[in-house]
Amino acid sequence: MKISVIYYSMTGSVFKLAQVIADGAREVGAQVRLRRVPDLLPPEVIESNEHIKQGLAAQAEVPVATLEDLVWADGIAFGSPTRYGNITAQLKNFLDQTGPLWGEGKLAGKAAGFFTGAATMHGGHESTILTMSTFAYHHGMIIVPTGYLVPAIHSTTTGGSPYGPSELGNKSELSEDERSVALFLGRRLAEVAGKLAQ
Repeated sequence: MKISVIYYSMTGSVFKLAQVIADGAREVGAQVRLRRVPDLLPPEVIESNEHIKQGLAAQAEVPVATLEDLVWADGIAFGSPTRYGNITAQLKNFLDQTGPLWGEGKLAGKAAGFFTGAATMHGGHESTILTMSTFAYHHGMIIVPTGYLVPAIHSTTTGGSPYGPSELGNKSELSEDERSVALFLGRRLAEVAGKLAQ
């Protein structure tokens, strides 16, 4: 089974989730491609914000996503920080380039999971995941949520929901609950993708 984890992360929080999801997929034997989408921020905005500069520098070695990374995979996890309860322009820009794949049905039947992060408790985690998921419906993908299948979702005071992993607060490290939910999605996405690919 082959899993691509495709994400955008300005300050590194969603990047941390992406890494843990990739680890979860590897735990069950998946080959994994971790890929970031290109940034669209003007250089002067990046240069004027130390937090953004550090976040982007931490991801400098992560390859940039291509459409081939989507075609290659049996399952794909998509991640984006929330922007006012919505997907970022960076990930949306990448997804908007998949028209040729849609026209040929290249993503139909592949497993898809979603993850996000926000600085505030009610910053739009769930609406961002729901917004990202509309892409999968149009491509005929099979959506793989976390559901309430991981115990951390019942007790978390940070991130994680039945829709998918999330991160709260832009912290230096993920909470144990956030890690637990992200690992679970990585494992579950790989297992479901493997069954669909048979």
